[in-house]
Amino acid sequence: MLQAIVVVLLVVALHVPLGNYMARVYSDTGHWRVERVIYRLIGAQPDDQQRWTRYGYSVLSFSAVSVLFLYGLLLVQTLLPEPWGHKGMTPALAFNTAISFVTNTSWQSYAGEATLGHAGLAAGLGVQAFASCAVGMCVAAALIRGLAQYQNEQLGNFWTDLVRSVVRILLPLSIVVTVVLLALGVVNNFHGAQEVSTLAGGSQTVLGGPVATWESIKLMSGDGGGAFNANSAHPFENPTPLTNAVEIVAMLLIPVAFLRTFGVMIGDRKQGWALFTAAAVLFVVGTVAMIVVTTVTHGTVVHAVGGPVEGTESRFGVSGSALFGQVATSSADGAANSSYDSFVSFGGAVLMLNMMLGEVAPGGAGSGLYGLVMMVLLAVFIGGLMVGRTPEYLKQPLRARHMKLVSLYILALPAAVLIGTAVAMALPGERASMLNAGSHGLSEVLYSFTSSAANNGSAFAGISANTTWYNTGLALAMVVGRFLPIIAVLAIAGTFAAQKPGVITAGTLRTHSATFIMLIIGATLLVVGLEYLPALALGPVADGLG
Repeated sequence: MLQAIVVVLLVVALHVPLGNYMARVYSDTGHWRVERVIYRLIGAQPDDQQRWTRYGYSVLSFSAVSVLFLYGLLLVQTLLPEPWGHKGMTPALAFNTAISFVTNTSWQSYAGEATLGHAGLAAGLGVQAFASCAVGMCVAAALIRGLAQYQNEQLGNFWTDLVRSVVRILLPLSIVVTVVLLALGVVNNFHGAQEVSTLAGGSQTVLGGPVATWESIKLMSGDGGGAFNANSAHPFENPTPLTNAVEIVAMLLIPVAFLRTFGVMIGDRKQGWALFTAAAVLFVVGTVAMIVVTTVTHGTVVHAVGGPVEGTESRFGVSGSALFGQVATSSADGAANSSYDSFVSFGGAVLMLNMMLGEVAPGGAGSGLYGLVMMVLLAVFIGGLMVGRTPEYLKQPLRARHMKLVSLYILALPAAVLIGTAVAMALPGERASMLNAGSHGLSEVLYSFTSSAANNGSAFAGISANTTWYNTGLALAMVVGRFLPIIAVLAIAGTFAAQKPGVITAGTLRTHSATFIMLIIGATLLVVGLEYLPALALGPVADGLG
């Protein structure tokens, strides 16, 4: 609990100056010299403004080229000598991995140290950790502009937003976090495998790699992939409880700061605090639930050791592992400092629920903000029906086309999750990939598709997903879960920007009041319950009750 309190206080204190700075970045009309060089290299016109259709085309084309580049690099790295390259990356696995990191999912159907060399990690996954995170940040910035302006269809310039997100925000922050992690003992080198003598007189193979530089951006970007198979449970990635706390803060920092950026850019900081409060309540409820279910002891052995320690890392204990898992699944990061498959069944249910919420508490970098705004629009629509007037948000009237797009956004994730899980459970070959039978086996498959479609990337690890079917099926879930919502968000932003402003009257719904915040939370939980309750009842709930 002390670690959780310290983390929360740090995030609350840091998100205000960072959020203010990010608002200035996305509102700036000037360009840095290094940015102008990049624009010339990529052939971009940074001062050209784009409608939502052109902005969306730029997002999709950049992502498509990124997939092709990363897919080729992952196959080429198998030809390089170790430690720069590594064999074992098949075409199907390379396809899945390329889709995974371009969609900011970081699902890994492989062991990092046994499949990927330094070139693939640094030039492949490392580049996409910056790029895919920046894409989500760009879409969030475009949505804010669409809500904040009227009768102006221009949402900004994707290429300008992309370069600024990387150069002005992600690179400086990653340098700071890397230095902190280096000082706290995280490894960073380009060594290959080395034989060392142990204290007992034996020998052991020790691996190296650019771990600290990767760790910083993987945590802040929401990518979450591990340089090693053990991810953030590996002592080279996360050696002490102090680095564990730093990594938790890093996962939360940008998503929470975006809530502040929202309030500053629309000119109403109360709206930003309303979003912050809604996300905070959902996060606290999930954290309390996670701590309760992982500390309530059942059975002689569990009671004797003070908690269900199977699968947890002894350096962090049950509480440190539970808090890390809660943050990783609620922030869209997908990193892990313990085995989520070994969590108690209801603990696994909480992890799944965090992702099924759309990861809005606080969600990913940028994606968490626009996911939460979609829930706000749903709450505004419900509130408008209750009071019998046209729903409005920030002087923007909600029309039928807006609610159709919000519905598309809300339904994309459960469609990918539930259809994918149903097909996998219907095929004998895919059921054979489950380590466990019964409800826990269903939970493994449900978690895999939930994590992929929600662009989280964590796993129950009890499923053998490195098959042609799973590599393809999970990749499709990632694409649907990433780009259908982005298209819907940009379309909503474009239609809002073109509207005339509404008129605030005494009957206008106050969207920063405590009542409305509770309406946001209630709408979010209601939607998730309707979508996923049957699947959860058959999976982790049945597993826990059994």
